[in-house]
Amino acid sequence: MIRTAGQVETAERIKTAGQVDTAERVGGAGFLGAVGTAESLSAAATTGRIDTAELAGAPGPVEPAGSAEHTPAHEHSGSAEHPPVAERATAGALADRFGRVATDLRVSLTDRCNLRCSYCMPEEGLAWLPRQQQLTDDEVHRLVRIAVERLGVTEVRFTGGEPLIRPGLVGIVAAAARLSPRPRLSVTTNGIGLDRLAPALRDAGLERVNVSLDTLSPERFQRLTHRDRHADVLAGLRGAAAAGLTPVKINTVLMRGVNDDEAPALLRFALEHGYELRFIEQMPLDAQHGWDRHTMVTAAEILDALAPFGLKPDSVSRGTAPAETWFVPGWSAADGGPARVGVIGSVTRPFCGDCDRTRLTADGQVRNCLFAREESDLRALLRGGADDTTIARAWQTAMYGKRAGHGIDDPTFLQPARPMSAIGG
Repeated sequence: MIRTAGQVETAERIKTAGQVDTAERVGGAGFLGAVGTAESLSAAATTGRIDTAELAGAPGPVEPAGSAEHTPAHEHSGSAEHPPVAERATAGALADRFGRVATDLRVSLTDRCNLRCSYCMPEEGLAWLPRQQQLTDDEVHRLVRIAVERLGVTEVRFTGGEPLIRPGLVGIVAAAARLSPRPRLSVTTNGIGLDRLAPALRDAGLERVNVSLDTLSPERFQRLTHRDRHADVLAGLRGAAAAGLTPVKINTVLMRGVNDDEAPALLRFALEHGYELRFIEQMPLDAQHGWDRHTMVTAAEILDALAPFGLKPDSVSRGTAPAETWFVPGWSAADGGPARVGVIGSVTRPFCGDCDRTRLTADGQVRNCLFAREESDLRALLRGGADDTTIARAWQTAMYGKRAGHGIDDPTFLQPARPMSAIGG
């Protein structure tokens, strides 16, 4: 078997992550399965169905998540230390060829936003998706139901753009909360309007929120977002806490020469208010394609800035969670437990080997990775009359083609055409 240099490098990354058995399959049948999937689904969009003969190398018929009745031939290899996918009870689940299983669904409800964060979109905004191309509330619910009831998804996070500006958000959350088994439900938001919506979202079944806040300075906030809404974000944080959407988490992106001097102050603010802060390395997902690794503040630099707090490593494995967490001695969380701070080193400390996410864009495209350049069209299947089994199988096929890693460090890396606002965080 001949492998390209990029495929060999990917295999080595998987070996580093401890997945030696699956690394040897990198570059084999289906390594670029996502491309084939896109072609197959394009045909499906025309006919409203998928010819299973076209999906060579993809998972077999959909069974209830966890069923072991169907074991594709390609899943029989493995080792005692790293059991094959079938032994991990992944039939009927969103498994990829490396044994990773997606159980965390990120649903973008809109590509629109009421802020213009400089690392996300230009001040003048973007060309928004036409309304008719966006999934309807009923279509969102159907896809979430298929993911939960047929594909083993256990957590659903609604994102954007800005999800709070989606008129049907409360109803979408309520419908998801009625599913059985009931998934964990959360929202990632900029916090504007959250003080008003938090009680209704809680009553609908929402459990947690992540609020983006990159600065404590109203003036700097306005420069970063091109909007004078800093007070509204702080009100949203307070409203979420008052509604019991705890732990309220704050997402912060530090940028060199912009707000990197605020790391200690932001952590102290979070500790004083009982919020849980997560620092996130800036990723190449801006609409302007102006990301520069040299302006990114790394996880190591963030931890250095927080050294005065005497952070202690959290001994509990983070599992599939993206954040590495540390205890903050002398501080308590809102629930009385030890206070924590997290750092998500997506670029310098990638967690691709443990990724458990699948993403659905506002126009119904499945993305198997935040940085994927391929998408699989479920909206066409929905509107073409496809049944749940066909849609579930298409989703499985899309996830099976997931690459080993995001490839940001690869010389051939290309930034996704969609910006973060259109993908969903």
